[in-house]
Amino acid sequence: MSPWLLFWYLIAAVTTAAVLVFMIALVREALLLGRTARRFQEQAQPVVDDLGREAARASDRAANLSPPGKARP
Repeated sequence: MSPWLLFWYLIAAVTTAAVLVFMIALVREALLLGRTARRFQEQAQPVVDDLGREAARASDRAANLSPPGKARP
């Protein structure tokens, strides 16, 4: 086997190993991001529900108001 062929095999092996390491790191980061997003959603959901209830209450209240200068039916 020629030294150049051995050199290119070595380069290919190092490059393949580096790509695999980066792919593993990418998958780990994606899993971490998913867990963090799920945790954020669990913590924010009560606040979102409360805001929805308050918005519905304000909408009902605004619907019951009469325009200025007009009497309520």
